[in-house]
Amino acid sequence: MSKPTKPGLTKIQTALISVSDKSRLIEQATALSKQGVRLLSTGGTYRALSEAGLEVAEVASITGFPEMMDGRVKTLHPAIHGGLLADRDIAHHLASMDAHNIPKIDLLIVNLYPFEETVASGADYDTCVENIDIGGPAMIRAAAKNHKHVAVCIDSASVEKLLGDMGQHGGSTCPKFRKKLAAKAYARTAQYDAAISNWFAEQLAIKTPDFIAQGGELRQTLRYGENPHQSAAFYTSGKSRPGVATARQIQGKELSYNNINDTDAAFELVAEFGAQDDGAKPTVAIIKHANPCGVAQADTLIEAYQAALACDPVSAFGGIVAINGMLDGETARAISKVFTEVVIAVDMDTEALNILSKKKNVRVLITGGLPNPSEPAFTMRNVAGGFLLQDRDNGHVAESDLKVVTKRQPTETEMSDMLFAWRVAKHVKSNAIIYVKDGSTAGVGAGQMSRIDSARIAARKAGDAQKAAGWDEPRTKGCVCASDAFFPFADGLLHAAKAGATAVIQPGGSIRDDEVIAAADEAGLAMVFTGMRHFRH
Repeated sequence: MSKPTKPGLTKIQTALISVSDKSRLIEQATALSKQGVRLLSTGGTYRALSEAGLEVAEVASITGFPEMMDGRVKTLHPAIHGGLLADRDIAHHLASMDAHNIPKIDLLIVNLYPFEETVASGADYDTCVENIDIGGPAMIRAAAKNHKHVAVCIDSASVEKLLGDMGQHGGSTCPKFRKKLAAKAYARTAQYDAAISNWFAEQLAIKTPDFIAQGGELRQTLRYGENPHQSAAFYTSGKSRPGVATARQIQGKELSYNNINDTDAAFELVAEFGAQDDGAKPTVAIIKHANPCGVAQADTLIEAYQAALACDPVSAFGGIVAINGMLDGETARAISKVFTEVVIAVDMDTEALNILSKKKNVRVLITGGLPNPSEPAFTMRNVAGGFLLQDRDNGHVAESDLKVVTKRQPTETEMSDMLFAWRVAKHVKSNAIIYVKDGSTAGVGAGQMSRIDSARIAARKAGDAQKAAGWDEPRTKGCVCASDAFFPFADGLLHAAKAGATAVIQPGGSIRDDEVIAAADEAGLAMVFTGMRHFRH
């Protein structure tokens, strides 16, 4: 007795192939051809298949029309879309196909013009527009709609799975598999259209378009999210911005949700200080739970790391270390003495890589560059029934932007440290208080409901660091203080003065600014207003 046929199987007899990425084209088309599949194709794909010796028919032989308008018009024809869209369970659909000599197309293999890659390459406006695919998305959507009868593959990974499904079903595909392909196809066209629409909004400087979409490509299915009961995944946006999404992982386990979040925070912070290759001093940021526990600049990288670590050596345990340039062997050796989850740097020398390789669980990432802190981008946060969208905080202040509001002018050293502290403050969760001395953090108070509590916590951490290092006094003595938002009352500023701060940088703008300024004058502090705040929630 013959084995019963599984319901819903569709025999793949004719495949239309039109791809911009031809990396596995010949191999996969050959596999289809060996199973007796008739190949149809267009343009460069047709030429590549023909030159490989495969039997292939041009789409023009079906449509009766040549490619025209530089290839803009080739598949937008009833003979193609009828072959993709016809419901083969409906008699009059089949009759229409017979009457107009429309062949059935059982498989569509299309990947789209590389619009995202073209934009990322910095191409001009006209080149980007020319790389907007029209026929491809139209065919993909048609085939996906008719997934009851047609399989659609939008990348070579899908073709590999299709060949496996055909192998299991004697050259046919099963309905559940075609449905999965259809879902992936619609997600891809949605992502593609999102990239195009967002690019147009950027070109036109439209901050709040009437409609907005966000697309991404799955990079990694994560074991879980922030907590084990939460599922999670990592998607890339297609942007070429250096960072955790584009970095090359040299060693270590897969990055977790929290690793990715913290590593991004660390690298974005260290980028605020510029790249060593561009003349910036070596800078190190150590992050724990998306907050800095130590940031420092110095003449050498090892000095910067030691100073950053000294700020809060307890919190640094299990943290993320980010570096604004080349990681050398001496610094790698120091890092390896402390349990560290991730080390991310622009580059690493051979000695550093060899030293870190002995710590198999340390995730090591090389980015090849620093992100530009001023690059336009947006952040998104879900709320019930919608989401909030805003520009990333790209705000910067220079010394010329600062307004001295106290009787005492800051010294040159105080001014330098205040600008350093202000850059760090942008990356500390509100309410934020940061103490800085000699180009490194002396204490960080983050994420408190009261600014006074943040000032107290930062001072306490400085005291803990003093005890751990055996110093005669905490490094807050003679430090500067940065506050991410204004002091609503003088009490927070006075706590900073009590900790040892001699100068303060803050946005200003409180109705009690005069009271706060008077308190600073009485305490002998220098204080500057930035006119800009850095809330980070």
